[in-house]
Parts: sequence; structure tokens; C-alpha cells
Amino acid sequence: MRTLHGPTDHVVVVGAGLAGLSAALHLLGAGRRVTLVEREALPGGRAGRTDLGGYLVDTGPTVLTMPHLVEEAFAAVGARLADHLHLTELHPAYRAHFADGSRLDVHTRPEPMEEEIRRFASAREAAGYRRLRTWLERLYRLQMRRFIDANFDSPLALLTPDLARLAALGGFGRMDAQVGRFIRDERLRRVFTFQALYAGVPPARALAAYAVIAYMDTMAGVHFPRGGMHALPRAMAEAATGAGAEIHYGHTVQALERTGERITAVRTDRARIPCDAVVLTPDLPTAYRLLGRTPRRAVPLRHSPSAVILHAGTDRTWPGLGHHTLSFGRAWHTTFDELTRHGRPMSDPSLLITRPTATDPSLAPAGRHLHYVLAPCPNTDIGPGTQEWTALAPGYRDHLLRVLDSRGLPGIGAAIEAEALVTPVDWAAQGHAAGTPFSAAHTLAQTGPFRPRNLVRGAANAVLAGCGTTPGVGVPTVLISGRLAAARVTGLPGGTRRPRRTVPAAAATTGGGA
Repeated sequence: MRTLHGPTDHVVVVGAGLAGLSAALHLLGAGRRVTLVEREALPGGRAGRTDLGGYLVDTGPTVLTMPHLVEEAFAAVGARLADHLHLTELHPAYRAHFADGSRLDVHTRPEPMEEEIRRFASAREAAGYRRLRTWLERLYRLQMRRFIDANFDSPLALLTPDLARLAALGGFGRMDAQVGRFIRDERLRRVFTFQALYAGVPPARALAAYAVIAYMDTMAGVHFPRGGMHALPRAMAEAATGAGAEIHYGHTVQALERTGERITAVRTDRARIPCDAVVLTPDLPTAYRLLGRTPRRAVPLRHSPSAVILHAGTDRTWPGLGHHTLSFGRAWHTTFDELTRHGRPMSDPSLLITRPTATDPSLAPAGRHLHYVLAPCPNTDIGPGTQEWTALAPGYRDHLLRVLDSRGLPGIGAAIEAEALVTPVDWAAQGHAAGTPFSAAHTLAQTGPFRPRNLVRGAANAVLAGCGTTPGVGVPTVLISGRLAAARVTGLPGGTRRPRRTVPAAAATTGGGA
């Protein structure tokens, strides 16, 4: 594995989101001095927080899986996750509502899920679920070890016996078809394939290897932090400062000072911070602009679909809603065509409805409820641009409320006391390319060693982290990206606790990468 060349005693991490905080904790554990600079007034990045008149809204992800990755970040500085954050495992993880009126509780533990599928569909489908679970577990173990939790220096690194094992598991088939080998009920298949949208590819076209996301989502356990998802970056920032990190909030990075290929200082609108190395976590266009170089690619990056999110604080809630509810429309393949080919909002949307006050009532005023409605939509590369969305937004908000009203949330419009609508206009204003918070899609040409790498030629002491680089989009993978970035700096295996020390410059190897 290539590591940075030269001294790396003091590392400046740009961005105190989940990737930056993960990198900071692993760097601190390896003995580096760390300074984080964050443009906002609080940590979190995409996992931010806003207050809508007493409704405490998570502005980013709402689903937390693989909490052991968070535990590893705390352990890097000798801290315990349980001392900083209280997690509740959700049972069920999701509640799925279908257009035919049927409902399914999605359990992450095998016995209750098998029983639920037997009730919902048939004993044959329940047996198929058992086989699907075994397949997904094998897929996860193989991919996590070799293809996800790994720094790639070349596509040649893929040429290992594990590549043949992945092929033997059917990883290079299509996700929907491979899941269909185990379960035939079309409704059940949606539950185990909709996660392809996180990768930015329809299930019928996504590689079966991406079914590993379904494992994380439906089998590895879904959790929720007390205080909302924003409590996670707050706790990580607390652990980082406790381990000696300096965090400068309200600092917008304007430039990187250089001597040759080395970055010597990070200049913000408020300070100049000398450094030996830098970890950049902003979206790729911003990171490349700061570095003064955009790596060449044979084919331009394709971006994932975006999302419209309605945050609604209400004076009531509705029976049948879980903490997370998947509301599927009748259309399915048409929906994906609209999002990824035709570039128009879903005519019959499938929605993720999150009700965080089901688990933590303190996130809303007494007797009130908070609902987060996520509707995937095209990114601005293929769909409406930001000017068009400015005009579309009010009508689309009303469309979502009509859909919700017809799907078991009658009177939701009248029940709203506080709200915020987030569209691609807002994502673009935050600096996200193509107006999407989900960054580059996980096509085959943008996965593993073919994804934008975390080392950039011409910058001898800079590393990238975040969802645009290795390994990709999602809370678990972003946490891993921070650890992988730290490993590029230290040369130590990610997540391995080491005594605080300074690595001599002579011990480092030459950096590089595309």
C-alpha cells in the first residue's frame, strides 16, 4: 500500500463530517497531531442538524448500520462508544407498505424474519430467505475483507483468488436476478434490492456484488442514536478533542499553500494553518479545485440519483408507521427508468418515511412528532436543473402530501406545524456535484480501484476521504474511507491501536495514484 512521502506529524483534516472525524480519530490513535477545520458551526457535514421551532431535524442520513465501525474509531483513541453515545437497535428495522395493502415487518434477526415471511408470503419463501441470508453473509465477508475495506493502488490488486470467489458467488451477475434465485415474491424482492438506489443503479442493472448493501441494511442490524443521527458526529468530535485534536468551526478553506508537490499550509477565511499533510473530505469538485488538479478519466463520472426530502413536524402521527417505513408504489421498473434514464421525478414514488420520535420523543416538542420523507429524484445532470427545481418544488411538495395522504397518512398536510423542503437546489448550494448528496454512482467503472482514488498525483502529502472516493457512499463506507485515508498517512492497518509516536520521514514510502 502506498503511503504519503515525507513528514506527517501534523495533519489538517478539512471537514468535520463522518469521514473527517473517522480519519481524525485514527490519526490521533497513531500519534499524529490533528487539526480539523469545518465551515459550519457544528460537526457532522452531511449529518447535520437544524432546529425547526423545537423540532430537531437530522439533515442527512437517518439509518445507522455496522456500528462496530464507529466503535473502532473510538477505540483508536482508547475511548468507548458506550461512554459517548447511546444506541438503540430497531425492531423491526423497517416496516414495508405495498400498493396492494400488504405490510411486512423487516427484522434483521433470522428467526423473526423467517416467521414474518412465512406469514406474509409462504413457507417456500421463508426457506428461500434462509438461503438468501447465507448467500449475503458470504458475499459480505468476502467483499468487506478484500474489496471494501481496502486501499487500491492499481486495478491489478483485484487479481487475487478472492476475485474468482466473488465470481463463483454470482457477484458479477445482476442483483435482481441473483436475489430472485432465492425469493420469487416480487414484493419481497423489492425489500432486498431497493438498496441498489444507494449505489445509483437500478436493481435490474446493478451488479449482484452490491447486494452487500442489502446485507448491511436488512441483516446486520439497524440502530438509532439517542439525540438523533447528529449525535454520532457530535460524539466523535467530543472523542477527538478529548484525544487532543483542535477543531476550528466556522472556517471556510480558501486555498492550500504549496511548495512543489507538498502542501505546506491550509488557508481559511480566518486563519493560516501550517501542516505536514492534509486530508480533504469535501465533495470531489471542491477537493480537486483546492488541489488545483482534476484527475483525468476516460469516461466522465456518472452521479447517483438525488433526493427530495420533506421534513415535517406534526401535531399527530399515524398508526402503522414504524421508525423507518418503506412505502412502495405500484410502479417499480418504471420508477427506476424515470430516475436514471428519462430524468424526471417519480410519477408513482417509492418513499422512505422516517419517524425518529418513535424512538426518541425528545426530538420534538411534547406531544408532537417528526417525520422525514425521502423521495429519490434525478440528479441535475440528467433531470431538471436548479432553476427548474426552484419552480417545481412547491408543486412537488403538494404531490408528495397527496401521495402520503392516500397511503395511510390522511390529513398530513393539515397536521404540519413546521416544515422544510430540501431539493437538488439545496444540495447544489452545499457544493454537491450534480445536485446530489450521494456523489458518484457505483457503476462497475466507478467501484473499487476504478473509483476516484484517495491519492491524487501531484500532491505528495494529500489524501481524500468521503463518499466520492474509496470505498463509496453510505455511513459505513464513509467511516471506512476515513480510516483508509488515515492508513495512507500512517502506513498502519486501519483501526489498529498504536502508541502515540512520530513516524520518521525515512520510514514512509513514495505516494502516488491517479
